[in-house]
Amino acid sequence: MDALQTSSCESESDPIQFLSSKECVPITFRNNSHSIRILEDMQSLRKNEVLCDIRFETDDGSVVSGHKNVLIAASPYFRAMFNNFGESNKDLVKIRELDSAALQLLIDYIYTGKINVSEENVQVVLPATNILQLDSVNSSCADYLQKQLDPTNCLGIKGFAEVHNCRELLSSSEKYIKRNYLDVVKSEDFLSMSVGDMAKLIACKDRIAFKYIIHESVLEWVRHDMERRKDFLPMLMAHINRPLLPSLPDILNSLDEEPLPKTSRECDNHYVIEGFRIEPHTSVDNFILSPTTRSQPRQCDGPQKVILIFEWSEISPKCSTVWYDPITQVQRNGPEMNDDRMTAGIGVIGDQFVFVMGGVNQTSSKSVRMLDASSQSPYWAPIVDMLVSRNGLGVGGLDQCIYAIGGRDGTSVLNSVEVFDISIQQWKMVSSMSTPRINTGVGVFNNYLYAVGGYDGVSYLKSVECYDPSIGNWTPVAEMCAPRDGVGVGVIDGVIYAVGGYDGTEFLKRAEIYRPSYGVWFTIASMLIPRNKPGVVAFGGQLYVFGGEFEKSIVDNVDMVDVYSPDTNTWSLKMFSRCYPGIFFNAISVNKSPYFMTY
Repeated sequence: MDALQTSSCESESDPIQFLSSKECVPITFRNNSHSIRILEDMQSLRKNEVLCDIRFETDDGSVVSGHKNVLIAASPYFRAMFNNFGESNKDLVKIRELDSAALQLLIDYIYTGKINVSEENVQVVLPATNILQLDSVNSSCADYLQKQLDPTNCLGIKGFAEVHNCRELLSSSEKYIKRNYLDVVKSEDFLSMSVGDMAKLIACKDRIAFKYIIHESVLEWVRHDMERRKDFLPMLMAHINRPLLPSLPDILNSLDEEPLPKTSRECDNHYVIEGFRIEPHTSVDNFILSPTTRSQPRQCDGPQKVILIFEWSEISPKCSTVWYDPITQVQRNGPEMNDDRMTAGIGVIGDQFVFVMGGVNQTSSKSVRMLDASSQSPYWAPIVDMLVSRNGLGVGGLDQCIYAIGGRDGTSVLNSVEVFDISIQQWKMVSSMSTPRINTGVGVFNNYLYAVGGYDGVSYLKSVECYDPSIGNWTPVAEMCAPRDGVGVGVIDGVIYAVGGYDGTEFLKRAEIYRPSYGVWFTIASMLIPRNKPGVVAFGGQLYVFGGEFEKSIVDNVDMVDVYSPDTNTWSLKMFSRCYPGIFFNAISVNKSPYFMTY
């Protein structure tokens, strides 16, 4: 037996002895089809629902199966879903607002590396690639649409690119429109353009130099929907660069013969002459002209103030911010937040410390982030959570404190209020309002907080309450003239402004003011665009109203800013070139940061 064992051992060592007698260099074997074959086999298993550990159900009830490990390897969206959220332990996940056909195509792509992009599916596949974060397919869709550009569809493709944040496609479509302006203005899509897109189109300095085409096309656009568009004509005329217009006598004669401009109070010959004096802004990106004398705001806030604008988008997982100086028309990208913070509350202490509080986000509706606007490198730092989960809350800053007012916690509309003292870094509850309120506007004046309007879970509110921190009580004050949910509130020279909102029937453009010394609300001139949940900022003695929610028919007007002059009780429109496609839900005035000035 021992002999047999010894023989066996020697036999096993023979190959080693044999190889050691030669100089052998290791080699690496690579099977280039190995990964492809593995994925093909996995796809076959998926088609037969073998070993599948996840199923996705879309809004139409369709179900698509897959393997979590494959999906995690291919898509950051699935990686986050299965690593960080409750779906990691589920075998059925409902995916909302994602086309079932697009989901099937993209999961097939993950397993095969192939997808057929066509005219029939590109409009659903591209948005889905944004959600699943499949950048290579997104680029292929954008390339496909770029090759399809022609005068009849370029405006639609441009709008599609803006909505879905396709920067290269947006740039290509804008260039195409500029080069083919004469053909584009003959298309049906041209007459359906938003006023924001129209202003952008005619404001660029590199526009075609045909004498009558520019202003004739503007007049044609206004005629197409006279009642709604006539008030935009003065702003559009001011955006036409002087070198592209006919001579001054020619255009004045043309307008004298044209009945259209006479329907607008402002668009008289004097206004056109004034438009000729405007020096166009040098930045093509902003598409904004320097303000005329009649709209120049009083600079009581001084040159060291800017507006910080918050922009949310349903297609973006982040909240973007923009520093904007209305005086110089300069804008800079601000620091992003890593979560979208939909329905969050925004407030500021001392024009320096900016707070974003609660809202629907991926972490907690109690969470709070703070930005120090005076920092050389501003960023959003997490601070102490609120005591109560809140979305749709109102926020106001007094002294060294920031107040979180009302909102919703799950299904309950809240009347509770809590305050954060920045000096001791603590939250505490204070007296509750008499009425639960979500989407309430908050005004701060003379060391009082005013909670304006909102929704109590049953009714749209026109009631207003005032909080006195010295005694810690809320007191009802005069009701507004109309109920307003999602009302925008600003304060100028001791006057509280309530603009826009929703009354249960429609989005509002009506505005009203409250003077605490008078104790009554008065109506003032209406905005030019109805807005729900707008961002409202008092700046330079004027009221700036940004973004918000719009009726579907005018949703593209997020580019337009309503500006109110108390001296004349009039509203005008300004262009704000968005850095990202989305909807502005809030804006505040802050000290101009060193970051902004040295950018």
